[in-house]
Amino acid sequence: MRRVALLRRCAVFCAAVTLATSCGPAGTAEGDGGSPPGAPTGVTAAAGSATSVHVMWNATERADRYEVYRGATKVKEVPGSQHMVDVTRLRPSTLYVFSVRARDADGRLGPRSREVRARTAEVAADDRSAPSRPAAARGRAAGSRAVQLSWSASTDDQRVVSYDIHQGDTKIHSVGGGQTATVVTGLRPGTDYAFTVRARDAAGNVSPASAAVRLTTPGTGDGRATAPTGFRATSRRADGAYHVDLSWVPPRVDGVVTEYQVHLDGRAATSLVFGGNPPRGRAAYSFYVGRDSGVTHRVRIRAMLPDGTWGGFSPERTVTTGAPR
Repeated sequence: MRRVALLRRCAVFCAAVTLATSCGPAGTAEGDGGSPPGAPTGVTAAAGSATSVHVMWNATERADRYEVYRGATKVKEVPGSQHMVDVTRLRPSTLYVFSVRARDADGRLGPRSREVRARTAEVAADDRSAPSRPAAARGRAAGSRAVQLSWSASTDDQRVVSYDIHQGDTKIHSVGGGQTATVVTGLRPGTDYAFTVRARDAAGNVSPASAAVRLTTPGTGDGRATAPTGFRATSRRADGAYHVDLSWVPPRVDGVVTEYQVHLDGRAATSLVFGGNPPRGRAAYSFYVGRDSGVTHRVRIRAMLPDGTWGGFSPERTVTTGAPR
């Protein structure tokens, strides 16, 4: 009987609207009705040494895994939380073409990204000297989810091919040897970070780490900085049945929010995916909840952020069918 009740609730909740919605057997969200992830954007490739290339891309909504291709050959596969990879065992002084595809948790594979090209560096014979340590490393927060880092150029007996940026002990980013600044994205609001920079030459020799740059992103770590605001929920009667009308203001983040998840009575109930031009002002959504009056529901909503992670929840609202406004 409990399963029947849950099925009935999900069937009631999943109304036909102009937005893409879906519900699972027990009211859990299952994405946008079978569409695979989109093509990853912001793909870049830069030589890391004479035998490696560093490939990076932006987070893609609904991506559970990423596949990295060299030409037509898949050379790497990484989890959805990772947006960079080093492709190794390449030939020196050779031009390569790379692309990236996203795959969701159900195995649906999205289209390839645009192709990007990178040429590996020339190898230097018997080069065993590492570049000097990057000096004057500094940084600042660039919003609640990004930081801007800069440093002074390192020197090398041959030349510096790339700079690796580490977050703690993990390499998270890389730029060409001619750059001395970069922006690191995909961070959390209200979080302490420590970054270091290392220089790399064509032979793969790596310098000592720069002094640590310690930064705290603004905002709060409880998700409030990424939650929809002005959330409202009201009940109305139409055509002999009750509906719940929701409205909210999208969170202020870098990028466009196209997907939301609605929680009904403490459980994920459906995902809403806006096509075309997603609302940047107040957004609205309405759903059918049945013909009985006096039924109380709890509802809240959260956004899928442009970096592919869920933002914070809106405040929870309580609405009772048939109650005066």
